[in-house]
Amino acid sequence: MQTTTADLPRGTAPARARPEVSIVVPVFNEEGSLPTLFVRLYAALDRLGASYECVFIDDGSRDRSAALLREQQQARPAETRVVLFQRNFGQHAAILAGFEYAAGDIVVTLDADLQNPPEEIPRLVEAARAGHDYVGTIRRGRKDHWARKWMSKAINIVRDRTTQIRITDQGCMLRAYSRAVVAAVNASPEVNTFIPALAYLYARAPAEIEVAHEPRRAGESKYSLYKLIRLNFDLITGFTAVPLQLFSMLGMVISAIAGVFVLYLAVRRLIVGPEAEGLFTLFGINFFLVGLALFGIGLIGEYVGRIYEQVRGRPRYLIAAVLDATVAREADSSREADSSRGAELAREPGRTAAREITGA
Repeated sequence: MQTTTADLPRGTAPARARPEVSIVVPVFNEEGSLPTLFVRLYAALDRLGASYECVFIDDGSRDRSAALLREQQQARPAETRVVLFQRNFGQHAAILAGFEYAAGDIVVTLDADLQNPPEEIPRLVEAARAGHDYVGTIRRGRKDHWARKWMSKAINIVRDRTTQIRITDQGCMLRAYSRAVVAAVNASPEVNTFIPALAYLYARAPAEIEVAHEPRRAGESKYSLYKLIRLNFDLITGFTAVPLQLFSMLGMVISAIAGVFVLYLAVRRLIVGPEAEGLFTLFGINFFLVGLALFGIGLIGEYVGRIYEQVRGRPRYLIAAVLDATVAREADSSREADSSRGAELAREPGRTAAREITGA
């Protein structure tokens, strides 16, 4: 039955017990891969030997993805929840919505394109059961274009040197989080953020494992070059002020060099007299400094723009409907139980370096 969140009573006890594992899957125009995803995902979870639920978030798809999700929810209503956005809000907004509606003690995020095999989920759950509240993944034999691999490596280097985030493969969304970490993420009101990095800040015992990676079987990647650049800007500006500090130091160094150069030109004019040579060199230096100043203005603008988006206080996403008669009641119960624990963890995030699990 299709219901909206406004139709369901608040504060009512959950109609079913909290599952051990919740799978959060953002979906955007994935009609080509969803049928195969359903078969492989539910088969892998049925073999898990634990109670589970699948929370699918349709991020404003324009194809038949929402219809396929509705059919799957009707076929497996006890294990399936579907959240429909009013329009496209982005992958990370969809994952945040999934966190809000997920009730499991272990929450696993998975892309719908099947590049991350659902058969790897039991290994993440095993690591989470071993006491790791954040389980990251490293794609083994990554099946992406070389340009995307190169960009990921470059961003990893910049992130490692400017933040306290230690994630080997930041682009892989197949990750597992404890209920406490999910509660802390839900308590964070940031509009622009990078969920794996934010969750890592709140983790006390993070770990990483290697997982298989497959080529995309249907459809196209939803991340254009521009979106990838914007996402990496969110990662850098959302977790460190080092770029601003570096630019300030660069400005001081250039100012000192410029002062020495002006003093040199003044002394030379007194000794040698007026000179016409070197005019184009000065133009070149001037253009370089103007370009540097524009870069600095743009960098400051990135931070100011994010502040502007934050203070507007607009919702991160709008939900059109929820395909689960109990979802609103259970989500409300989970949010109330998590609020105090998440707020406390968000105030004092752990920063333990992730260690790789060998032999997992």
